[in-house]
Amino acid sequence: MIVKNLEQVEERIGSACRRAGRSADEVLLVAVSKTKPVSLLQEAYDAGIRDFGENKVQELCDKYEQLPGDIRWHMIGHLQRNKVKYVVGKAVLIHSVDSLRLAEEISRESVKKDVDTDILLEVNCAGEESKFGVRPDQVPELAEQVAKLPRIHVRGLMTVAPFSETPQENRKYFRLLRQLAVDIRRKNVDNVSMGVLSMGMTNDFETAVEEGSTCVRVGTGIFGARMLSDLE
Repeated sequence: MIVKNLEQVEERIGSACRRAGRSADEVLLVAVSKTKPVSLLQEAYDAGIRDFGENKVQELCDKYEQLPGDIRWHMIGHLQRNKVKYVVGKAVLIHSVDSLRLAEEISRESVKKDVDTDILLEVNCAGEESKFGVRPDQVPELAEQVAKLPRIHVRGLMTVAPFSETPQENRKYFRLLRQLAVDIRRKNVDNVSMGVLSMGMTNDFETAVEEGSTCVRVGTGIFGARMLSDLE
């Protein structure tokens, strides 16, 4: 099932890229493996997936120990400052940095471990109270503040768009994130690059790709719908 699902997702990414005049090589597929057993991750790995996204620190750490060492782990869920020490050195990219205090903690831990940590700034484009992320108008200042911290590098932006039965409704949020990236890039801030736009999930990744996403986070589309037992 996973092999077939992957083929379909990759085909849909390719089609969206063609519609937008882009190359499919420009879009990284991150398999969102939260709540999924190691056996399913191994199946996706055997099918060629190397980038996996986890929402919870403990789950990322557990799977990190059990699966092949060439997997690139992405921390995509909300990250508490007291758990940063467990992620730094394991995650190739932390997508969910939404405050200067969190960035400072990541920087401190990176200095302590003598590693460089790549991050994305999480933007709450739709202003949803239930979502994490900074307001769009706060992003440029946060980027400049984080850029001054040692051993941490801003690589782009991330957003979680509202769930919608009609993905077209989220197009405006993806456009907003892309424009934010353009505006920040023009400032030419040292230690800030905008090469990564992490936007688009199972229900709207094609729209996100059409609007410039370079990284889509797909879980259900690859692993299937979560069972009730997954949610417990």
